Amino acid sequence: MKGLLLRLSSLDADAAAAVRVIAHYQALLSGGAVDPVVLVRSTAGLAQCPAGAETADGRTARFAPDGVALPGVPGRVSDSVELRPAGRVWLERDGGSGPFDALVLEWMAIAARMGPGRGGASPQAADPALVELVLSEREAVEDRARALRLLGVHPTLPLRVVAVADASGADAGLVAVSLLARGGAPATVRVATVGVLAAALVQPQGGGESPADGLREAAGERARALAPGVGRKQDVRVGVGGLVAPVHAGVSWGQARAALRFAVPGGGVDEVVVDHAELGPLALLAEVPAARLRAEPGVRALAELAEGDGGALGVEALAAFCRTGSLRRAAAALHLHHSSVAARLAVVEGALGWRLREPGGLLRAQLALYAWRLSAAG
Repeated sequence: MKGLLLRLSSLDADAAAAVRVIAHYQALLSGGAVDPVVLVRSTAGLAQCPAGAETADGRTARFAPDGVALPGVPGRVSDSVELRPAGRVWLERDGGSGPFDALVLEWMAIAARMGPGRGGASPQAADPALVELVLSEREAVEDRARALRLLGVHPTLPLRVVAVADASGADAGLVAVSLLARGGAPATVRVATVGVLAAALVQPQGGGESPADGLREAAGERARALAPGVGRKQDVRVGVGGLVAPVHAGVSWGQARAALRFAVPGGGVDEVVVDHAELGPLALLAEVPAARLRAEPGVRALAELAEGDGGALGVEALAAFCRTGSLRRAAAALHLHHSSVAARLAVVEGALGWRLREPGGLLRAQLALYAWRLSAAG
């Protein structure tokens, strides 16, 4: 973290400030669950404005920046974040939200969800060497089991692996912690950076439901919470692997990375977070070499369209139409009039030579779209 701060300070003051916010809460969480009073007082000092929190049991804490407790109900709430299943955290700043208030509240909410008596996920940074050992199918089963024990992961309860990538310059491990803390069900979560990706071992405490829906909700919240001062758009992608025995975590890691290739940065939450189990037979496309995908005529035509003037808008319309199955729903998703979307799809039809209103043409277009994305993802 210190090294990252030093690098960012010399390149981008706003990015360095954002990382300082994250480092503040990482330090708070390093000792485990945070008392709500400590959390609120600390946040008020960090944000230099009154802060407050309401816990799930209805208790309220408010503090001024100088650490003095504030009585009564909040005055003007400049921004807030709801907690699940109940409660919220907020800031009370005069004159509107500050440039990093959304980021402060995002991490304040993460800390609140991990507070005493909470049942949320509690992601912890893990030793990358141990995580890589667990994910390697070349290592002996005994060595993988020992690494799991050292990581604090139960050796017999099933787990799944989540892969996270962020091309915006953010640390993928921090992004993974943020998303899993926001959207995870009760689970043991260990996060480490593996190459350019973050790998999260997620061992549910009850049931084996996929965390994909919670992660989609968290990705949407994160997109809205990105601080304007950071000066970059969200460029996160998430792939969710299947539930496996812990010593076979490498299988789930392979599935998570395959799902990650289908994910689309900056797209809708259903495109940003992809669950391998939801892909079905489409997952087989990930086994085709990228060069062979790029050579397919339909994929080549789609790539040429995307590179031409206005072609990206046509591809965006095609993706929305394939995702929603309706011209009007696609228009609603893109916040456009349906005639505008129809005009863009007409350009796509001309470039591909397929009629999208015909089942065969739509199927070919969908496969070409997936194959084009996979070929670009490598």
